[in-house]
Amino acid sequence: MSTGSTVEIKVHEQACRGCEMCVDICPTKVFDFDEEKRLCTVGHAEDCIACLSCAFICPSGAITHDNYHQVKNFYRDLEFSKRMGKFL
Repeated sequence: MSTGSTVEIKVHEQACRGCEMCVDICPTKVFDFDEEKRLCTVGHAEDCIACLSCAFICPSGAITHDNYHQVKNFYRDLEFSKRMGKFL
């Protein structure tokens, strides 16, 4: 994957609660967890597939994405997410 198509992921440190839900849900293991700071960090942005699961599940809304093409409209569909919850 070229750097021009890498999804930009930002974790806003002031908002991150250190719950590690993003670390657990990410299918491509993009996130690391800084034990000392108790914060999630982006360790492997080049592996992000822009499923947006991390941003959706983050209880504090600390994760944002840029430079991605949204190909499905179910990312923010709450009914779909309820049905898919058992898989996430």
